[in-house]
Amino acid sequence: MHQQFNPKNKDLQVWVGDQLYHRDEAKVSVFDSLVQGGDGVWEGIRIYDGKIFSLDKHLNRMQESAHALHFEKVPTKEEIKKAIFTTLKANEMKDGVHIRLSLSRGIKYTSGMDPRLNDQGPLLIVLAEWKAPVYDKKITLSSCHIRRNGPQFLDSKIHHNNLLNNILAKIQSNFAGTDEAVMLDERGFLSETNATNIFMVKNGVLLTPFAHNCLPGITREIVMGLADKIGIPAKEKDISLTEFYNADEAFTTGTMGELSRVIEIDGRVVKDKSNLKIKEKLDAAFYEMIKVTGEPLPF
Repeated sequence: MHQQFNPKNKDLQVWVGDQLYHRDEAKVSVFDSLVQGGDGVWEGIRIYDGKIFSLDKHLNRMQESAHALHFEKVPTKEEIKKAIFTTLKANEMKDGVHIRLSLSRGIKYTSGMDPRLNDQGPLLIVLAEWKAPVYDKKITLSSCHIRRNGPQFLDSKIHHNNLLNNILAKIQSNFAGTDEAVMLDERGFLSETNATNIFMVKNGVLLTPFAHNCLPGITREIVMGLADKIGIPAKEKDISLTEFYNADEAFTTGTMGELSRVIEIDGRVVKDKSNLKIKEKLDAAFYEMIKVTGEPLPF
């Protein structure tokens, strides 16, 4: 398992609702919608050298997800930013930090599925931790029988907290002894892993699955833009497992792990037969972008 407890996180201050609590005291009600039905939305955000990376994009996605779920009284960007800045300042955090930002539909006055039982408005949680990118930059994948939800079931464009679909896939990958599970769509083509978007390289072309059944991630979007900027042909495509097995290079993208090289898929070793080192070029462009972008912390 790649993630281990970091002793620096022992005394974290966590924002819940409208104030900070020590991590041991940070709690939500048994009537909260996250407890009752996983009814919430979330974002993962990183802090680099005193700046928050792609903050507005993450907040836009959170607010759009909340709107799609018909949340009422959604906090404004300014209100969410104030909570984030307050949390980071309280923990003296300016670099090497990952934030799990959650927005619940809020507390119900009695148990039940009906959103009309929520009469207090959404609950915001800002959980900032000292956390380096996971996976050590090299991961193994295994395919699983759990299919990624399509929009006809539960649209993956909503970045929701109902993650059982992904967790079941992760359980399967744990038993297979790999780092993540490859999730297919209902037609049998690649969608994403249980936690990240997927890329592969073949004959110098960067390929990624269509975002029909997967979240079109922010890091995914950035990588596609960087590829265009540095002259790497890139496109979305229906990709079968057989094609994925025979990739020249493969990697995953996401806020938690950045760009992580895939070294094995279902026991097949990924061999860079082209020797074009496209992931290395994208890594360099990505880290150069981090240096010059981001919202500065106001403290």
